[in-house]
Amino acid sequence: MDRRFLALWALFIVNLLYGINYVVAKGLMPVVIGPSGFILLRVAGANLLFWPVWLIKRERVAWSDAGRLVLCGISGVAINQLMFFHGLMRTSPVHASIIMVATPILVLVLSGVLIGERITPAKAMGVALGAVGALVLIFVGSGEGGGSSVLGDLFIFINASSYAIFLVLVKPLMSKYSAVTVMSWCFLVGSIIVVPFGLSEFLQVDWHGLTAPDAWSLAFVVVMVTFVAYLLNTWALRVVQPSVAGTFIYLQPVLALLAAYVLLPGDLGLGWAQASSAACIFTGVWLAGRKERKPVAH
Repeated sequence: MDRRFLALWALFIVNLLYGINYVVAKGLMPVVIGPSGFILLRVAGANLLFWPVWLIKRERVAWSDAGRLVLCGISGVAINQLMFFHGLMRTSPVHASIIMVATPILVLVLSGVLIGERITPAKAMGVALGAVGALVLIFVGSGEGGGSSVLGDLFIFINASSYAIFLVLVKPLMSKYSAVTVMSWCFLVGSIIVVPFGLSEFLQVDWHGLTAPDAWSLAFVVVMVTFVAYLLNTWALRVVQPSVAGTFIYLQPVLALLAAYVLLPGDLGLGWAQASSAACIFTGVWLAGRKERKPVAH
């Protein structure tokens, strides 16, 4: 099977998991666990999952790549996750996913500047269509704006910017190392930064008093949204350019809306605005993700 096809499906699964995460994580904070404590749980769980897998192969990393790995750990794990969870606690799930539309635009620009990725008309059109679809959700079709705040929105925007930087920085590493190796070191670096912020909230959690749904929700975030999603995302970057991976983020508002509709029945309505925005977003993702045709020699 074509590796590019598999990479595109991997990116879809990643953003499906992220879309569900907006609703699941929102329901856990801050009643069950505080945002910083939640991040500490995520990075600790990710380390416990990534490092045993790395020990099987023991792939070494060159010292010349250490600085880039540290920057990836800071941008892709520490800042990214701390800002996301603190922002999500202060804003609505769908609103948070909509603000993430800044990420593909930033990725497109940074990819061209930092790693010389060619920005084709199809990619530019895909980014533009995705932005239009997301903006339709913002102004017409989100169906709920309660629970949002300027501070929460700012945190989500910082998260989006940090994630964009991570996607561009990690691409060169994926041409040299496995996804497990890259993510093992990224989460180790991220955990060192996160511990001082999250230890207090982590220790305050009543672990013995967790209900079964809360425990399953925490496990879903740690295993699926952290371990599986990061692994699939970084593996996909071995095959596609950062701008393609970034464009898939446009799916998150639609997927978050659908997740909220399924998991929180009665809270949201689906209508023409959501359908129109979804059509724009999926078309944009298709344009950005399709394989470029090589020019025919004459």
